[in-house]
Amino acid sequence: MPLFQVVILAVVQGITEFLPISSSAHLALLPWLLHWKDQTLVFDIALHAGTLAAVLLYFWRDWFQIAAQGFGLRFGSDRELEQNRGLLWFLAAATIPVGISGLLLERYAEGVWRHNRVLIGGMLVLIGLLMLVAERLGRRTKGLGKLSFADAMVIGVAQAVAVVPGTSRSGITISAGLFRGLDRPAAARFSFLIATPAIAAAAAKGGWDLFRHGGVPPEMRLPFLLGMALSGLTGCAVIALLLSYLRTHTLQIFVYYRVIFGIIVIALATILRP
Repeated sequence: MPLFQVVILAVVQGITEFLPISSSAHLALLPWLLHWKDQTLVFDIALHAGTLAAVLLYFWRDWFQIAAQGFGLRFGSDRELEQNRGLLWFLAAATIPVGISGLLLERYAEGVWRHNRVLIGGMLVLIGLLMLVAERLGRRTKGLGKLSFADAMVIGVAQAVAVVPGTSRSGITISAGLFRGLDRPAAARFSFLIATPAIAAAAAKGGWDLFRHGGVPPEMRLPFLLGMALSGLTGCAVIALLLSYLRTHTLQIFVYYRVIFGIIVIALATILRP
């Protein structure tokens, strides 16, 4: 795999995994548009590992505090997290739907859906419009301190839809948070927290599959390490930028991007269809 492709795909993964514009869509469409070979299982695992590293690096203090509070201990000083001592168990329960959908739908998500450009374009547009509605109707009155079990489960069920390429995990979970009355920074923060177990599970499964097939081939070791490092560093920077951006801005720019990009994808898929 050429190193320039590794760099481009890793940076695209780091950006699009956390912005609400769908990493699966970009990683499926970029090789198609540029006539590259589809990335290998090994490289997919490297990208998953990189994005997992990004959320753990950025939110490690949050996770230590959430885990400690879940077992009745005190750790950390985030006042908003202190107000919600059941957050660990909310996150655990809300992760179950995406686990179920992943088990049931993985072969479609990684197979026929991944190559259905009309589906990907349609989901880009559909979830973009959903984000717009969430912006208009969301009350934005709650932080994480007031997030309820019901709120967490609604967001968890929304995350389960993200197995469909073009959806965007962050896009649909932030939208669900807004519908449940969370403010934008809280919705985005919970979106990244609930994504962590799902990304970890995907990386672990991919790692096990890789181990069963003999590990990383010698010719893929440099692309593997480079892809993991670049996607992780890029992802960490993007998380920080998005959380800062949403303190004072809406999701509108991402809505425009998704709708325009989705329409272009559908048009190209129709024109270029064999």
